[in-house]
Amino acid sequence: MPDIDEVLLDAEERMEKSVEVTRREFATVRTGRASPALVENIRVDYYGTPTPLYQLATITVPEPRLLVISPWDKTQIQAVERALAKADLGLMPHSDGNIIRIPIPELTEERRRELVKVIGRKAEDGRVAIRNIRREANERLRKMQKAKEISEDECERALEEVQKLTDEYIEKIEELYEAKREELMEV
Repeated sequence: MPDIDEVLLDAEERMEKSVEVTRREFATVRTGRASPALVENIRVDYYGTPTPLYQLATITVPEPRLLVISPWDKTQIQAVERALAKADLGLMPHSDGNIIRIPIPELTEERRRELVKVIGRKAEDGRVAIRNIRREANERLRKMQKAKEISEDECERALEEVQKLTDEYIEKIEELYEAKREELMEV
């Protein structure tokens, strides 16, 4: 039978994971600077198995505006190129048969605004996930009160605690969003 602390701890752990997912989602949005996070989770058809690129190749950033992908299995270079093309990142990979170079072009003002909208949607997804966790925790607490496992006062205090956690984690997502937005709009 869960107690109040378990419900709060579970909610906090899940909210923390939601913030982490949002942080990873933001990393996949390009900002005009090269970052391995742009491509590392692209799935490559590796002998019939969709495999994340980071498991098949070394991804380096030799210059601020260049990504270099060096597959460990050189026979898979075309599969990697196909996966990069399918990912629709708006990037043009160039291969010499051994490595793939991806120059990162400067972002236009219009593209920057589109990307701000994209990260806005990703931030909203994170906030919705946190609010869903709050709702589930509140339901668990109310069920515990109904079953007479906790008193009405304990339930109210716990509900306030869940709301504090919710506010705290939504604020973290807001901070991530603002930082990413500034990074995108920086020329």
